[in-house]
Amino acid sequence: MVTKISVSLKATPAYGALAVAHALAAHKPALDVQTVFSATQDKDAVLATNGTEIAGSIAVSRALAAQFPAAGLYGKSAADASQIDYWTDFSLDNIPPAGDFKRLSATFDKLNNHLTLKTFIVGYSVSLADYAVWGALKSNAIFNKQLKGGKYDGEHLIRWYNYVGALEPVKTALQALERAKDAAKDRRDQGSFDIDLPGASDGNVVTRFPPEPSGYLHIGHSKAVILNDQIARAYNGKLIMRFDDTNPSKEKAEYEQSIIEDVALLGVKADVITHTSDHFDTIFKYAETLIKMHKAYVDDTDQETMRAERFDGIESKNRNLSVDENLRRFEEMKKGTEFGLTACLRAKIDMSDKNKAMRDPVIYRCNLTPHHYTGTKYKAYPTYDFACPIVDSLEGVTHALRTIEYRDRNAQYAWFLKTLNLRWVHVWDYSRLNFVYTLLSKRKLAWFVDEGRVTGWDDPRFPTVRGIRRRGMTIEALRTYIISQGASQRDIMLEWDKLWATNKKVIDPIAPRHTALVKENLVKVKVVGETFGAYTKAMPKHKKNPDVGMKTTTFSTDLLIEYDDAKDLELREEITLMDWGNVIVKSISFGESGRVETIDVTLNLEGDFKKTKKKITWLSGAATKAVDQTPVPLTLLDYDYLITKKKMEEEDNLADYLTDVTEFKVDAVGDANLRLYQVGDILQLERKGYYIVDRAYDRAKPTEPVHLIFIPDGKVASLASKANEARPLLLPCCCPAAANVQHVSTMYKLDSVYGNQEPIDPTKVTSMYKLDTVYGKQDVVFTSGPVAPAAAPSAAKSAPAAAAAPAAAPATAAVSADAAAAGDKKKEKKVKGGAPAPAAAQEASIISKLDMVVGKIVSVRKHPDADTLYVEHIDVGEEQPREVVSGLVKFMSEADMLGKTILVLKNLKPVAMRGIKSHAMVLCASDADHTKVEFLVPPAGSVPGDRVYFEGHEGTPEAVLNPKKKVWETVQPMFTTREDLVAVWDGVPFRTAKGLVKAASLAKATIK
Repeated sequence: MVTKISVSLKATPAYGALAVAHALAAHKPALDVQTVFSATQDKDAVLATNGTEIAGSIAVSRALAAQFPAAGLYGKSAADASQIDYWTDFSLDNIPPAGDFKRLSATFDKLNNHLTLKTFIVGYSVSLADYAVWGALKSNAIFNKQLKGGKYDGEHLIRWYNYVGALEPVKTALQALERAKDAAKDRRDQGSFDIDLPGASDGNVVTRFPPEPSGYLHIGHSKAVILNDQIARAYNGKLIMRFDDTNPSKEKAEYEQSIIEDVALLGVKADVITHTSDHFDTIFKYAETLIKMHKAYVDDTDQETMRAERFDGIESKNRNLSVDENLRRFEEMKKGTEFGLTACLRAKIDMSDKNKAMRDPVIYRCNLTPHHYTGTKYKAYPTYDFACPIVDSLEGVTHALRTIEYRDRNAQYAWFLKTLNLRWVHVWDYSRLNFVYTLLSKRKLAWFVDEGRVTGWDDPRFPTVRGIRRRGMTIEALRTYIISQGASQRDIMLEWDKLWATNKKVIDPIAPRHTALVKENLVKVKVVGETFGAYTKAMPKHKKNPDVGMKTTTFSTDLLIEYDDAKDLELREEITLMDWGNVIVKSISFGESGRVETIDVTLNLEGDFKKTKKKITWLSGAATKAVDQTPVPLTLLDYDYLITKKKMEEEDNLADYLTDVTEFKVDAVGDANLRLYQVGDILQLERKGYYIVDRAYDRAKPTEPVHLIFIPDGKVASLASKANEARPLLLPCCCPAAANVQHVSTMYKLDSVYGNQEPIDPTKVTSMYKLDTVYGKQDVVFTSGPVAPAAAPSAAKSAPAAAAAPAAAPATAAVSADAAAAGDKKKEKKVKGGAPAPAAAQEASIISKLDMVVGKIVSVRKHPDADTLYVEHIDVGEEQPREVVSGLVKFMSEADMLGKTILVLKNLKPVAMRGIKSHAMVLCASDADHTKVEFLVPPAGSVPGDRVYFEGHEGTPEAVLNPKKKVWETVQPMFTTREDLVAVWDGVPFRTAKGLVKAASLAKATIK
């Protein structure tokens, strides 16, 4: 059997282990040792043998030397072996990759003295000690720098180091490492499926995808199923899809069926479909086996106490019950008796283990909810962590691929296999597929459904497979993207851009092109000088791909264009009507509101479309009895992210980061061909983007609009969060009457950033308008072609703002190209400085919004579920102390904190931190490296509830700070301490009625 070691290209190279492996491979007769390299492995060297993983260069080197004694790497006698172990330990303890120069100098000198008149460290041939010490020195930056610069003069160590480096096994090891680095240089970590699965061989790999039927498949699951499928197929193996149905309270047959359908949609066909419940009887027997082995016990400790005991490593009062008593109790659990419902079965592992997953985890619990598959047969069910290794082994799984969130529980997985003497299953961790602004928690997604913030699990805003499919994601693109991510173990937060860009590459070559116009304020265009009636013509749906087919386009002299296009047109301008040809603008007519209403154009089909700056989409507006030739009503839909924060932290309150508006609709009209498409069809609307049909045309309801959902194309603009977005439409310069600024968006309306302005009569334009602008009152002069006689400047300046517009105007005004020719040589815009706008009344200082008071810590304890957090009760002068969670464990002991008088910010919005709500924040001073943290000290005589204020910035604090206004985030960077230790904000001291607030010892510290 080949012994394989895996050497990381990511970590510091395992030179010693690599040299040992090549020495064994070069041994005569040959020893079966193979070296592979990994760009994703975190540990420098890994050796998998007999179901055990050995990691670390020294540990792997020792294991290899011991496994192959014929190579003589442990010397020729027990005395040699003892000396070899000593120097191997010496290299591990004294030659780190980086370290203190003085200490390392002493180490180098000791080695130099030892090697006086010696060729090898121990004995008269190369040994494990030589490879271990040489590998440690090769990794040490200080030694290599000294050696390279000629600054180290230990001649014996240098001689020995160069000699070992010239040995053939060492040279071949270094060459192999360089080749592997070169091969990996242009290959990204993500995207590789070359993960060196231990024990994998062709035809002998079995993977599994174990979804819980408690929700719909989301994009994270899609990576899991595709990854497992890819690995199984790469080795001509088998994929099992096993439903982890161990919690009947959450599971439904509906979810199971949807998962089967979605997996099929992803192009994955499992070789076998099973259920964990198929093995419930067997799992019960293994649970009883653990009890009989004194490896499990039934515990009726309440949940809160159990959590605290596990956190503190305290054994349960039931841990040492007799086997008979545990079997009796377990029988009550199986029957679901009154006692059984209060108890659980726990594995008896190690309550002192640093890995809390090993502190006697729960492996069985009662649940009387009928199971969707087994009904009421069972009253107690195994946990996933207990059932999974057992069923993996029983079903023949060879490699369990799990996301890195399970890494702490891998030791637990291995313990069950070893303890129950089950067939070994290799575990491989890979990173989760995490996206910005995206939640993948089924519990949180269910909340959106239950609260009616989305339409269901297939909502286009959801990251479920059905949701992103409805948004326009193709399965081909999703598979391509996930495969490109590979089996990386690097946990990163991904942007959506590459996924949608991949999707665009799939749909762009085959999406038919069509036209749609925003319905609001459509502008009529008349083609003058022509007498033809409406007619139709067959046109290609995709100019670059004739296989997409043909569409019917209607041509006439009565056209419609969007207002956004019409407002920018200029007289005598030549433009291109897409899929028809060039036209020249002859006249523009405006309504009483100052909007463009009609435009006359003449055809210039011989014109060069390459020379026009504006290419405009259009539709025929001619009346016709042929319904199938008239524009079809549309609703264009676009969506925003459901949350406003890129990455939600565990302590974040979801309600604080909800996007107010996430669905945007706009009414439109589209070309007649859009009646022919079905739900799920993808197309492109010219100049608007890609869309998927969400509701098709219904001939029985011809007035109901077709629903088209916008498909992001991977560009930043299509993926940017729309929360708080504002996109004003600028004043059109070609129109002599446009002072009434409108905000026309393709998706929603926004208020003008310039405020409300009076409309201007286009027929009574003067050379002097008074407009209120964001820069204060100014006189703005517009001249564009012939205008009415100018009003007297004095009259214009003395008139009130509201009277600046004329009192009456005709219904429309028109400017023709001919009439404008004489005065259209130059357009001017002059601004005369007016008096500055009066300053707004100064609002209350932002610092006054904080409610900071003196507090006293009356109790403190460790957080039951977080090693770095304390839970304190702090008296802030109210009826009851406030419960506060703070991350001060590594800076202060509980004794240091208890009874201290401190400073507290009490009007932050309460936030849950690992399940416990914090109702205030303790303010501390911290040094620059955040290695020392201390409380701020209120003045002598302070009592809980004394308010902190800033002289000259007094005001009434807000009851609760609005997280969206970022008050705390704005002021906190200006908090510091002076040389005299006084705490200040922007130079203004922290005060109470009794004096100044100070730090205990930290000057020029940050306060947070």
